[in-house]
Amino acid sequence: MAATDPMLGGADFRTRLQNWLPKIVLAPSFAVMVIFVYGFIAFTVYLSFTGSRMLPSFDLVGFQNYERLFRIREWDTAVTNLAIFASLYIIICTIIGLMLAILLDQKIRGEGLLRPIFLYPMALSFIVTGTAWKWFLDPAIGIENTMHLWGWASFEFNWIKDREMAIYTIVIAAVWQSSGFVMAMFLAGLRGIDNEILKAAQMDGASTFQMYRRIILPQLRPAFLSAFVILSHLAIKSYDLVIALTGGGPGNATALPATFMYSYTFTRNQMGIGASSAVIMLMTIAAIMVPYLYAELREKK
Repeated sequence: MAATDPMLGGADFRTRLQNWLPKIVLAPSFAVMVIFVYGFIAFTVYLSFTGSRMLPSFDLVGFQNYERLFRIREWDTAVTNLAIFASLYIIICTIIGLMLAILLDQKIRGEGLLRPIFLYPMALSFIVTGTAWKWFLDPAIGIENTMHLWGWASFEFNWIKDREMAIYTIVIAAVWQSSGFVMAMFLAGLRGIDNEILKAAQMDGASTFQMYRRIILPQLRPAFLSAFVILSHLAIKSYDLVIALTGGGPGNATALPATFMYSYTFTRNQMGIGASSAVIMLMTIAAIMVPYLYAELREKK
């Protein structure tokens, strides 16, 4: 029997080590993610079917928490506010982001300065944004007081104190923070369009409006879809912006599902109901993300 070449054995060991080393290095991070992300998601789903109050309870009560949840008036208010906030937030951010991207795509002078200015708000946390806009919109110290000091005594802008209008102050602050990020996505899409197609359209006599309607905007479909998914995700889980800007008030006028979940879980000691509201939020995000991921994977195949 021929002896095994020690050089070949060493090469085989190095090959196996190179194959396994990335897996060994990533294994702890993967285990932590599985436990502290997906494990706690599964635990929250389980708690939503229990009678948990201040502390977790493992006595199953079926769908009672979900039935109670949809009978709570504050939950109805939170869902209505989310519908108003999310729809306006997504639509306005998309329109402003697209317009800013088209403006910068014209190779205007000062683009290098304007681009970071538009993107800067996204670098701030929602806590900072909410606090700054709270000062700006407060009638006692903000824009209303400034106008009064300038002599415009009849000027009023007290939306943040108005139960009917307070939710729109959340929209204003969120749009200010996210529009620049949406602009960056659309600008990347615009810069990726083949100029030869646009030149051919110009030679055929297409107007600027026709070029945008028939050529440019249809090719921005991935950017539109990505913006919708990201903004929807941000809208559904919005918590810190609301807390910093209005605290959910006045009264319960600006409560969202995220603030409702926190309140019932940690303030009112209704952990089961809080967990059920968190599961509803998770299902809503999944209803948006799963079709998007499916479409992306299908397109790649």
